[in-house]
Amino acid sequence: MDRKEIVAAAGAYWDANRDAIVADIAKLVEIPSVEDLAAAAPGAPYGPGPAAALAAALEIAEGMGMAATNCEGHIGFADLPGETDAQLGIIGHVDVVPAGPGWSFEPFKVTEKDGYLMGRGCLDDKGPSVVALHAVKCLAGLDVPRPYTMRFIFGANEETGMRDVAWYLENYDSPAFLFTPDADFPVCYGEKGGYDGLITSAPIADPVILDISGGVVSNAVPGEAWAVVRGNADVLPAAERIAVADAGDGTVRIDAKGQNAHAAWPERGISAILLLANYLLENGLANQQEREFLELVRSLTSDTTGAGVGIATADEYFGPLTVVGGTIRKEGDRLVQTMDSRWPTSITAEEITAALTKLTDDIGATFENTLLMVPFLVKPEDPEIQVLQDAFQFVTGDTEHEPFTIGGGTYAREFKKGASFGVNMPWVENPAWVGGEHGPDEGVSEELLKTSFEIYVLALAELQGLEIQ
Repeated sequence: MDRKEIVAAAGAYWDANRDAIVADIAKLVEIPSVEDLAAAAPGAPYGPGPAAALAAALEIAEGMGMAATNCEGHIGFADLPGETDAQLGIIGHVDVVPAGPGWSFEPFKVTEKDGYLMGRGCLDDKGPSVVALHAVKCLAGLDVPRPYTMRFIFGANEETGMRDVAWYLENYDSPAFLFTPDADFPVCYGEKGGYDGLITSAPIADPVILDISGGVVSNAVPGEAWAVVRGNADVLPAAERIAVADAGDGTVRIDAKGQNAHAAWPERGISAILLLANYLLENGLANQQEREFLELVRSLTSDTTGAGVGIATADEYFGPLTVVGGTIRKEGDRLVQTMDSRWPTSITAEEITAALTKLTDDIGATFENTLLMVPFLVKPEDPEIQVLQDAFQFVTGDTEHEPFTIGGGTYAREFKKGASFGVNMPWVENPAWVGGEHGPDEGVSEELLKTSFEIYVLALAELQGLEIQ
């Protein structure tokens, strides 16, 4: 089959199986597969939700005639045998971040509206994973050579640490090459380093801030934050994106409304934690210890390049370092702020730690590095990257967009050789009511999924034609 015939066959498959594809997506979206370590058990190391979603995904693969393996709930895979045992891979994830507030649609249900599928995981990453899995099934029916076994790996812990992949690589060899449908088109050949940290105050005596909470996960710009403080609501001024209400007994509740965004693209968001910290500081709603902590939080969250905390830098592959302060909370008599940084090759993890530790030492707080991933880079001229790029260009006719690097941390970085490959096309504008990954009203267009499907089928067929070591 030539390229036109492969793409035509993919289009015909989609048209014939569209309802089944949407039903498979819905089957996974209906499972709230958020990590719950408190409920972890044998066969469900990340909690019952991820385990149930993993089992459902493997059931879908088995229904396609693939041989599926559940690795004790850590991770799973399904194989389409080739002429040899050498493997090409795809990896997607069935876990999701919490729904969080602000939804207009039911989070854990696929709602179809005006050509869009709405629901947590429709975009990140249940929808794309199902589409890529169907691409493997479509490949099985094409008249193309398959020297390599296709292995589809289903992760269950991508959002909170990728311990699933660590387990997999301790027990199985890496495919020679794989891609993950968990980022943007055309093709991403490199990922910034990932660095998470925890800033914890000293015990605070006689607090003004009685309680505080903001954000849902560390790896997102928080859309909402609130605090209950000692004060008088009647004398506090109005402010943009701030709501003030009497909470009784001489206390006030202050709510800040920002805009969620993934930590890989923090410039798309408005930090509710920054809005809240600014309001508390500007209106004297903090004692000296709390003020020093909030001033550090403001330095962290006010500049997404890290300039506020002395870690701004950039390189030729990845561009600037980014940083977000994803969550804030009160634990006992201490304030706790998380940070997430995506870093290029022009700085080291040790330098980030030193810069933050100096700032926390100055106010009697502590700093802890809680997650560390080094930058990942594949040469953009490598044949696998070129096959993916060519498939994108052939299906879409788009020659404007080139291979790129990202600040996100996908599964690709953990394997012998890999890339992230769709499904987003960030240059395509969605209606205002369609949200992105990690935010409320997450959604994806069916047209984008169909185009992605055709790209994946062509790419898989042509990857099979490479000499892969």
